Amino acid sequence: MFDGIQDIGLFIVAGLVLNITPGPDTLLIVSRSSAGGWRSGAAAALGIGAGCLVHTLAAAIGVSALIAASADAFAAIKWLGAAYLLYLGVRLLFLRSSAGGEPSPTRDTAARSSFVQGLLTNVLNPKVALFFLAFLPQFVDPGASDKAVPLVWLGLIFNANGLLWNLLVAWLAARSLQRFSRATAARRWFDRALGALFVALAARLAAARSA
Repeated sequence: MFDGIQDIGLFIVAGLVLNITPGPDTLLIVSRSSAGGWRSGAAAALGIGAGCLVHTLAAAIGVSALIAASADAFAAIKWLGAAYLLYLGVRLLFLRSSAGGEPSPTRDTAARSSFVQGLLTNVLNPKVALFFLAFLPQFVDPGASDKAVPLVWLGLIFNANGLLWNLLVAWLAARSLQRFSRATAARRWFDRALGALFVALAARLAAARSA
């Protein structure tokens, strides 16, 4: 099943280290878990996992290589991703609490919204695309006749480990922030802090270069 893959143990360990490194994905999961509990955070984690599948397939068919080679393609995705992170940040900075009289979204609506946010946050980050292009091929046997298949398997393994970690983050965040989020004033400052971090991540992505 793993024909064409080399050093799979090292790949799994390296992937786990990379998965637990905080970034926009982790920040989004914490934000959604705080706002909507475990279900919302898990939906965001699943959306991020779907985004990783997109990047895996893109790496396998060469789209990521095109992004790496084309400054215009990289810039287009970069600015879309930065704009979306900025939107999330500004929304958290200025969004009024539902405790002020505005109706809260239903659980299904919140879960769908979290899934889409996770998907877009991951897909619209060209650095993730370049990471998959640079990281996965290192563990593909140079002598493999069809390199796309082992690339897909590596992406699935990486994504499975990442999904388990992200679901754990969602559960821990929902459990630890449940009481905290009930206090309107504390929740408001927490949202502002998360919003500021999203804005900072947007600025960092906007300043990123393809090489």
